[in-house]
Amino acid sequence: MDIVSAEILRRAAQGDIEAFEAIYRAYAGFVYNVAFRMVEAREDAEEIVQEVFLIVHQKLNSFLFRSTLKTWVYRITVNCAINLLNKRTRDTKGRVDMDQALEFASSPVNVHPNIEREDREGKINRLLGLLNPDERACMVLRNIQGLSYVEIAQSLQVNLNTVRTRLKRGREKMLQAGKEVITDEL
Repeated sequence: MDIVSAEILRRAAQGDIEAFEAIYRAYAGFVYNVAFRMVEAREDAEEIVQEVFLIVHQKLNSFLFRSTLKTWVYRITVNCAINLLNKRTRDTKGRVDMDQALEFASSPVNVHPNIEREDREGKINRLLGLLNPDERACMVLRNIQGLSYVEIAQSLQVNLNTVRTRLKRGREKMLQAGKEVITDEL
């Protein structure tokens, strides 16, 4: 069952701004959380929230109830986040971040961050950053948002086996990264 009633959806699709605000209030937190986990930047996540609800507002009258509104909104969110990540990759390809270069140049050689002192959030974001956007979307939807494999497949409009494969590859990458960090620290 969806958070928002069919009546509110109908009214919002007909242009009722109060009904649309109810949809926004019901889903904005979820959209932000998914976006933030995928893009790892508050400003980008906020931009994605705006983009998602602009799309929802524009296309709500074409929502066909083949899935829940939540699934539809997640699919839009993940697509917007993947688009932003792909754009970020294109924009930064071949460039060096000056802050990172200066930090690296001023730090002693062979110093690795102590994983025990990092907070849990930092670990999660770093590990998610190792994944490609498709794997990251699946990991966020499964492990952070708690969606089932079927719900993820519906949200991303992919085959159930594709979800399983992306989750498996994502987990393997994250496990390998954990092993490498532990080996480097020894």
